[in-house]
Amino acid sequence: MIKLLTIIGARPQIIKAAALSRAIKNSYSDQIHEIIVHTGQHYDENMSDVFFKELGIPHPDYNLNIGSGKHGEQTAKMIGGIEEILLKETPDFIILYGDTNSTLAGAIASSKIHIPIVHIEAGLRSFNKKMPEEINRIVCDHCSTYLFPPTQTGYQNLKNEGFTKNQPPYSIDKPAILNLGDIMYDNTLHFSNVAEEKSAIIQKHDLHEKDFLLATVHRDYNTDSEENLLNIIKALDHITRENQIDLIFPVHPRTRKKIEALDKHQEISSFLNNPRIHQIDPVSFLDMILLEKYARLILTDSGGVQKEAYFFNKPCIILRSETEWVEVLDTGKALIAYASFDKIVQSYGDLINLPPTEFPKIFGKGNTAELICKELLKNKP
Repeated sequence: MIKLLTIIGARPQIIKAAALSRAIKNSYSDQIHEIIVHTGQHYDENMSDVFFKELGIPHPDYNLNIGSGKHGEQTAKMIGGIEEILLKETPDFIILYGDTNSTLAGAIASSKIHIPIVHIEAGLRSFNKKMPEEINRIVCDHCSTYLFPPTQTGYQNLKNEGFTKNQPPYSIDKPAILNLGDIMYDNTLHFSNVAEEKSAIIQKHDLHEKDFLLATVHRDYNTDSEENLLNIIKALDHITRENQIDLIFPVHPRTRKKIEALDKHQEISSFLNNPRIHQIDPVSFLDMILLEKYARLILTDSGGVQKEAYFFNKPCIILRSETEWVEVLDTGKALIAYASFDKIVQSYGDLINLPPTEFPKIFGKGNTAELICKELLKNKP
């Protein structure tokens, strides 16, 4: 029996961790014991018992209740809390996901006391170190013993930084880098079936498959920049009117306020009065999965939504200046438009009629969590 200690701190990490917990429960419950630690990095009022029950996610064994704060302050509190739990539980491995401050704190705490780090979603790079997430990714990767990049590009990024293909036994100095696929592909396949049973979002808004667009905008460089937000709004208004197609736009209250603050611009009035644009409240994970599955094309500045669009064979307009998922760009199924009105409109024209059958399988086979479990069992201390 090996003991894993999983660190989660934000809602996306909880959902990612569900794939590994599900694999352990279904296939390895007699060989792997998992302890889950929630740092409390992000408070989410939707993180209720219903959320855990609906998605079949185990409740955390520990909750540090750190809350929000300055990067350094927040990370320092998490390091202390995680270290105490590590010393108490003495796990064989610590499991870290992605690139949040919880990821960074877990990497620092465990590397100092020599507990092997397993980094799931290793090797992702935007090559923009102004993003806090980029620093968190890099530090975690270079503290890890097991690195699981979700794509071949992530694997190559690690090799470019000096990682080599080592042989067991693995250590922090001679780590394993293994591309076993993307754990979120596991989740998307699983939860799309769950969503079909439990979500009523499609019926609620009287939607039909491939008859609508889906957009999400939340990055601060889009919402806090009047120019960027205005360009995106103008493009959404233009595309829907010009092509007579509906747009579902789940809007965070903060983003909604930013849009309304631009009411002095004529373009905002046109957007707000566009019958084709349906601004709705933020949706649940299952609702979002179903919207992605049924949409014709997706526009987003979210890294996760870019990837989920590809999982569902949907073209995607990326409202950022770069992306970690460069392999999606290489397939031609997604285009970077940032916040340029002209590029967004042009990208729509280029992508809208792509055949859904030409999406190569670049994220694995949907069994990544099981493969990770097998690898850790094979190399248990």
